[in-house]
Amino acid sequence: MKRHAFLAGLGALAALPLRVRAAAFDRVEAIARTVPGTVGVYCRTLADEPPVFAFNGGAVFPTASTIKVLIMATAFAMEEARPGTLDERITTRRPDLIGGSDFMSEQQDGARFRVRELLIPMIQLSDNTASNYLMTFFGFDTINAVGRRAGMLSTKLARHFLDYSAIVHHNDNVTTPADMATLLYKIAHGAREGLTTVATPEHCKRMIDIMLGQTDRDGIPAGLPRGTQVANKTGEIDGTRNDVAIVEPFKDSPYILTVYSKEVEDYNAIYDAMHRIARLSYGLAGRSDV
Repeated sequence: MKRHAFLAGLGALAALPLRVRAAAFDRVEAIARTVPGTVGVYCRTLADEPPVFAFNGGAVFPTASTIKVLIMATAFAMEEARPGTLDERITTRRPDLIGGSDFMSEQQDGARFRVRELLIPMIQLSDNTASNYLMTFFGFDTINAVGRRAGMLSTKLARHFLDYSAIVHHNDNVTTPADMATLLYKIAHGAREGLTTVATPEHCKRMIDIMLGQTDRDGIPAGLPRGTQVANKTGEIDGTRNDVAIVEPFKDSPYILTVYSKEVEDYNAIYDAMHRIARLSYGLAGRSDV
């Protein structure tokens, strides 16, 4: 792709008239308020501009599995700080197996995996046991430090997945739509501009490639035209359905969209809202086929 075409694509969004931007904010708020519960949204381009639209962008939400993007970013950041980290091996044990672990449930007791090998099922299949192994391997302090360096000042990884004791004591994994958009921006911007952000450009591209293999496409991708390239990560727990995405990361007009929710009583409503918000974001990115 030619750089001037990419920059022109960014300019189309960055140059949105204020009245169009204001109308977009109003439309997103109206859509969000149709959901029984609380919804947060943040949409931005790779230009150094205010968001295209946002609603509850700074509100705190349960991350559910979207925090796995930060765990992945930590793996690549640590590879750069300590070369060879991605090839270190983790020994798995059947007693560690928890729900939501389709990949790990098929592995033999005592199986050994390189760190890089566990990143794939963690993101693409949202495997909870693989995620817990990586959390333990890196440690909460290291993962949270990577988040802070990326600008995720309201994000906190506080517990393993399905750690019911921690849940009872309200030790929750939390973030904001704006925080997660910041992390995705760093990944996308690093890959596109050849800059070291949260990781080197090569590792930023690798993270996007992994996310492009995401198997859950019921959220943001389902609201976009067929064939749209979406690097996303979903998350769900009781009362929460989340999705975060880099839309068309390797085309002319990439952008970031994050949608979070909590205390949701109607999952059909939140998915419908996600789809409508995704369509709105795509239209504002200058497409005519929505």
